[in-house]
Amino acid sequence: MPDRYSRQELFTPIGKEGQALLSTKHVLIVGAGALGSANAEMLARAGIGKITIIDRDYIEWSNLSRQHLYTEEDAMEVLSKAKAAEYRLKKINSEIDVNGIAEEFIPENAVALVKSADIVVDGTDNFSTRFIINDAAAKTGVPWVYGGCVQSHGVALPIRPGKTPCLECLIEHLPHEGETCDTVGIIGPAVQLAASYQTTECLKHLTGHEMSAELVYFDVWKGDHSSINVTKLLNPECPSCSVNATFPYLQKEKGMKTAVLCGRDTVQVRPEGGISSLSQLRRRIVSVTSKVKENQELLIFEIEGIRFVVFKDGRTLIHGINDAGEAKKLYERYVGA
Repeated sequence: MPDRYSRQELFTPIGKEGQALLSTKHVLIVGAGALGSANAEMLARAGIGKITIIDRDYIEWSNLSRQHLYTEEDAMEVLSKAKAAEYRLKKINSEIDVNGIAEEFIPENAVALVKSADIVVDGTDNFSTRFIINDAAAKTGVPWVYGGCVQSHGVALPIRPGKTPCLECLIEHLPHEGETCDTVGIIGPAVQLAASYQTTECLKHLTGHEMSAELVYFDVWKGDHSSINVTKLLNPECPSCSVNATFPYLQKEKGMKTAVLCGRDTVQVRPEGGISSLSQLRRRIVSVTSKVKENQELLIFEIEGIRFVVFKDGRTLIHGINDAGEAKKLYERYVGA
């Protein structure tokens, strides 16, 4: 398909040489929600040689208004976002290598995943995961592009280890009021604009051009746009990126971990040792409830109004509660200690 990238090659900063470079590059996308799927689609269409996309969640009907890779059928089948994204991206561009990982991005896997990539795209919706990206990028020297959006506004910022301030350096200067899409909503154009800034910075880096040193802020509804050069905000004593960095967010925790998902009335439980198999768990659960559904990636069941979504590694989303202690008890009771 010699004409596939012809219009992109006509863009002088990329050209034929840049296009050839893109085909050899590997992009890691952390999060396959709105931002992650928008970036993934643009990068796949641009001809990036390899895309790895990791996400811990599954597709719900509320995702379809802004997460363009997914369909009603995906929501009905309750597919994991990572595997559904992999399938769709391969349909978009069969010439590239795509790997969807239906797991959580955590300290245990972060460094290996980041180290294998040429650049990382932030498609997450929470700062705890972003700080793990930040530490893994600082430790390996791999650049990444921070992005976020909610309601009608968003931000984007390239971070180059050793050259620009990292997320930990900048956190006090970034807008983060605790708002999420699940609590205050979002419109699709805000997603697309934030992702466009992120993808553009990726294309710059992957074709040998210098990425921006500016934090961009916009509000598409109000028509606001501003930017600030962050170079001078580098913290020489930063625990994540200084010469004496300790990479605090890469410290591995032991035991069962729980996280309350903001605005979703849901708690995630992640066991230390996983489970034997979904099929074995299903055989136990059907004796307790008839409301059971299973596909190749996860098991869903409901007991007394509480819905459990169990992934193959044992990680479980428990819907209908927001108390971590209660979630842990329910997990141990029905999924396993």
